[in-house]
Amino acid sequence: MTLKKDTIKYLPLTAKYFSQVITLANSVHGDGYLDDEKIVEWTNKGIVNNINCSFVALLDDQVIGFRSTYSANQWQIDQWCSPDLWQEDSQHCCYFKCNTVDEKYRGLGIGKQLLQLAIKAAQHQGAQAGISHLWKQSPNNSAVSYFSKCGGKLIKSHPDKWNEESKQGYNCILCGHDCHCEAAEMIIHFDH
Repeated sequence: MTLKKDTIKYLPLTAKYFSQVITLANSVHGDGYLDDEKIVEWTNKGIVNNINCSFVALLDDQVIGFRSTYSANQWQIDQWCSPDLWQEDSQHCCYFKCNTVDEKYRGLGIGKQLLQLAIKAAQHQGAQAGISHLWKQSPNNSAVSYFSKCGGKLIKSHPDKWNEESKQGYNCILCGHDCHCEAAEMIIHFDH
């Protein structure tokens, strides 16, 4: 598909786009991945001092991609995180929650652009690095590959990262309601 880059608009994620983002997320990641309650929670975790770290990519007012990012100190460091290996103060790390691009528009740099916008916004909020858990079972491990090309470094691998969510209603597109997909915990250190 040939698209001119200027035909794709990038805007902060707001309630205007929630229903489209939920539909896209569930079609790519599996039913139950995102709902009305989660999208509000995720978006609110990315707003500090009126700076929003989450973005949508639009083509003719249709959401073709989105990036959900939590601001530093707005997310819970849990058993899937290894802050002792980050080489960064955890209080200065944002969390890249989700990056999703419609299958028809992959390979056009949309995911990278969404990430760059999130990094700039997070830096304006004071973040110095960003953590993420990348889906290693993505087609051709494209999630880890794209994040690595954007400067991401592997910290640790976590088998069964999404298993609990799958038992609570998330229907993984590969595993169903007993997800055993592996997450690559990765970090991008921002230029200071």
